[in-house]
Amino acid sequence: MPRWPARPKAAAEPDPRGFPALTARYHEWMAVHGYSASTWQVSGESLTLFAGWCHERGIERPAEVTRDLLERFQRWLFHYRRGNGRPLALSTQHQRLVRLRSFFQWLAREHYLAADPASGLTVPRLPPRLPTDAFSVAEVEQILASIELTDPAGLRDRAMLETLYATGIRRSELVGLDLYDLDRERAWLTVRHGKGGRQRVVPLGERALAWVLRYLEDARPALLARAEEWALFVSNLGTRYLPQPLGARIGRLIRASGVRVRGGACHLFRHTCATLMLDGGADIRFIQELLGHVELGTTQIYTRVSIAKLDAVHRAAHPGRRSHAERLDSADSDPQDVENATAEGLGPRGDAAGGP
Repeated sequence: MPRWPARPKAAAEPDPRGFPALTARYHEWMAVHGYSASTWQVSGESLTLFAGWCHERGIERPAEVTRDLLERFQRWLFHYRRGNGRPLALSTQHQRLVRLRSFFQWLAREHYLAADPASGLTVPRLPPRLPTDAFSVAEVEQILASIELTDPAGLRDRAMLETLYATGIRRSELVGLDLYDLDRERAWLTVRHGKGGRQRVVPLGERALAWVLRYLEDARPALLARAEEWALFVSNLGTRYLPQPLGARIGRLIRASGVRVRGGACHLFRHTCATLMLDGGADIRFIQELLGHVELGTTQIYTRVSIAKLDAVHRAAHPGRRSHAERLDSADSDPQDVENATAEGLGPRGDAAGGP
């Protein structure tokens, strides 16, 4: 079974053309060009993994990497099994290879390599994924009503969930909000740390605004660790929330409410916001702007998940879903014809009343 490679030990005098030095230069370039911290992290994990894998095979420099070696690494990712015996998710394999391909593309463009060995490397194709099932309106209200409001943390939690529900912003965008990003007069939020560094303004709405203002007045001062903290939402430690602890806390709140968690806790509110707005008749291009999607195709995936609305239409229109009494009530034929047809086991129009 393939083994996860160990991290190579740092050399006393790093090779300026070795993996560590060039990876550091690449990440400096990413920082200068506005890539997010999460992108640096994923890139660093992918390149450290590949560098360790190469080190075990006696390869210390990117210049020694060939297309054949990259394809061998791709096969290694495919055959690797975790401690529980399961393979790496296809999305994980895809992500590792895409980051690797971007690194070698940069090396060739900056003339560290004469040619890009990863050019044309075919990464795994990812099947289109539907968003995780959204909450119903009743489930959202159950979650919100279950939050204990007797302490500052509870008020903070209610304000955060109301914000996620009203705006559909991402977890990373919520923790990136500062005090000055809230427009109290117009009930708007300015999302300055969106995906890809993009900014947008989203409506917060009167209800969510009321909870945020209550949190700012009654809870945030009691939670603060220092007066100079600019984060809109602060953790129990009084500092800006980090994405993972926030996700864990939201997940605990959902489970405590008795509602089943069906995937990423914070992202469930994003999916719910989009799905319920679509059900309510919102134009998909407005939802695209709200969610901060660059491509409309990313937003259009929500048109395929509104199963509640589809089920209602199906129930109303499909004869197999309607009860016998409903079929008789909707018949526009003579009552005697209906009675005769029913006695013969037929519907009011002479079609079979039952059957598979």
